[in-house]
Amino acid sequence: MSDENAANPPAKPGALQKLASPLPLAICTIAFAALLFLGLNYLIEIFTTESTDDAFIAAHIVSVAPRVPGQVSAVYVLDNQLVHSNDLLVEIDPTDYQTTVAQKEAAQKSSEATFKASVAGYQMAGVNVAAAEATAKSSQAAADADAATATNAEANFNRAKNLIRQLVISPQEFDQFKETADAAMANLASARQKAASDESKVGVARAELQAARAESDAVFAQLNQSKTSVSAAHLDLSYTKILAPCDGRVTRKQVEVGDYLQTGQMIMSLVPTGVWVVANFKETQLKDIKPGQQATVAIDALGGRTFRGHVDSVQAGSGEAFSLLPPENATGNFVKVVQRVPVKILFDVPLPADKTIGPGLSVQPSVQTSSFRVPDFVTAIVALILAVMAAIVFKALLNRKKA
Repeated sequence: MSDENAANPPAKPGALQKLASPLPLAICTIAFAALLFLGLNYLIEIFTTESTDDAFIAAHIVSVAPRVPGQVSAVYVLDNQLVHSNDLLVEIDPTDYQTTVAQKEAAQKSSEATFKASVAGYQMAGVNVAAAEATAKSSQAAADADAATATNAEANFNRAKNLIRQLVISPQEFDQFKETADAAMANLASARQKAASDESKVGVARAELQAARAESDAVFAQLNQSKTSVSAAHLDLSYTKILAPCDGRVTRKQVEVGDYLQTGQMIMSLVPTGVWVVANFKETQLKDIKPGQQATVAIDALGGRTFRGHVDSVQAGSGEAFSLLPPENATGNFVKVVQRVPVKILFDVPLPADKTIGPGLSVQPSVQTSSFRVPDFVTAIVALILAVMAAIVFKALLNRKKA
């Protein structure tokens, strides 16, 4: 018996039999479950999301330019420096503008003095009008009194004519009546002339008043113009300090101390911290993409770190249609090419403050186009069950082969 056993020793277990032992089988089952979990997640993602690698970070780029010409006396920022709104960036030599302010302020004081003099003249002209009107009224009243006296004297003289014919009065008395009537008429004529002269003086005084008022208005307009000039000079002086229009990082800085700047010359750009994603999806992917859908964005500059976001809007037209030279498809050389359509995606969470994320950086967005979503723990359970079933089947096959 021992010889037979010695002649036929038991066979060594094969690789599959070693793999079917409890510990290796458990390890293989767990590894297979992990692969199934990743595969199921990838399969679900294919049917519920749309993604593209043709996507970039975008932001508003604010150009900074001087509003007045001059020589740069100081630069307070460096390349890529983070600045805040109203921070002082560059200062232009203010000497010329301070001189202009002083000149304009002196001109304004002169205009104010002239205006005060014109107002005084206008007021004096008004007083003269009132005095002339009072004199004219007084002269007219005196003329009216002289007219009454002349009328009475004329009546007495007419009665004296009748009495002298009847020899009731003497020639001397008649002469007195005549002299009185002639004197009254002379006084009336003189009073009327004076009244007319004084009335004409009223017209002259009123004309002088109108002229004084017109002059006052003209001087007042000059005063307003001088005030406007002073305000403009102060405004130009304030423009010698170039301030940051918004929060952002300094980019493309092109200014140094001593440079002479012209109005509107771009000296730097500011990139605000608020950025978004422009994802150029194929037109065949737009069927289920709409605003409000959730998205995830993987940023290459952060090692593929993902951030939550949502679709803000879809451009009304392909990117090629808005290019500098849009295609002319009516030439007869048409070849159908799948177009790309920009989709704007906004971040729902703030990006890391210690990282610089600016326009042009590559990202990979994925848009959740379907509400169907399998929780990760359900996928893990299903993957584990399938792996265990596969292990059981594998163990059963080995046992049958061994039998």
